[in-house]
Amino acid sequence: MAGGPSTPRLCAAVCDAGGLGFLAAGYLTPDKLVSDIAELTELTDAAYGVNIFVPGEPAPAGSLEVEFATYRDRLIADGTYPADLFPELPQWSTDYYEEKIDIVAASSAAYVSFVFGHPDISVIRRLQEAGKAVVLYATSRPGIRAIADSPAAVIGIQSVYAGGHRATVEGMDDDSAEELSTLIGFARGISDKPIIAGGGVSGPADVRAILDAGATAVQVGTLFLTTHEAGTRTTHREALLATPERATMLTRSFSGRPARTIENEFARRHSADAPALYPYLHYLTTRMRAAADRVGDPEHLNLWAGTGFAGCRALSAADLVAELTAGDSR
Repeated sequence: MAGGPSTPRLCAAVCDAGGLGFLAAGYLTPDKLVSDIAELTELTDAAYGVNIFVPGEPAPAGSLEVEFATYRDRLIADGTYPADLFPELPQWSTDYYEEKIDIVAASSAAYVSFVFGHPDISVIRRLQEAGKAVVLYATSRPGIRAIADSPAAVIGIQSVYAGGHRATVEGMDDDSAEELSTLIGFARGISDKPIIAGGGVSGPADVRAILDAGATAVQVGTLFLTTHEAGTRTTHREALLATPERATMLTRSFSGRPARTIENEFARRHSADAPALYPYLHYLTTRMRAAADRVGDPEHLNLWAGTGFAGCRALSAADLVAELTAGDSR
């Protein structure tokens, strides 16, 4: 939910409706994260969480420049958007990782979750000493086992059907397409830690099925993108609501990291040739995507969506939480 959809209003609304809302720290500056947490705590006294991206290592020089330049040339050759929207030099960032750990440790957040990697044990211990429950994510059995063996309090499991970037940890997860129910069963068999699981949720029937499979809680993302409180880009929001017949697809064409989007022209054209260079491609396509949103062009925008996005409707976050939990007393 990073990059705009996650807002303090959305997080607070979910919390006040009885859910556990998470504020996305990804792509925020430290100052913006501080102000968002301050706004959130003004809006609710309920427990909330913050999600943080774990940075990888910079790509080796040499091959990076070649792959980056080749892909940039292909995007420019499309002719849809001018060359000056595509930066000439590769950009890498830690996304202010260390600063965000400091901010969250000092905050009132009850939970801290991590994606794209697992933090050092020292970070987990520090957050635990600050009273936070740490949630780590996996997409495969090896990843689940690693979390079970770690000091983290909660196992997060994300299926291949989830929208946006999957929480795969390079070198640990095999990015398997194993069914969520079997991954939950595996986690239950090796650990007694609580399990948050999700991916592709389209409505209350999916919530019940995930709980029945043994999850402690269900994570829902895509359906909240069209709630009133979400900060989802207008073009993205309209695509979610207006094109339920479209399929979704996994692509790294927008960011250099596999993510599920509503199928569109850009993803179809560039998925095969996009190098695995996150976050370099994220920064390469940032201005193009902003321009696409401004002109209402859904064919060149990252339309992150899980496979259940046809269930998206324009409604309040509180109403959505009520619908998803209707008939289930757990």
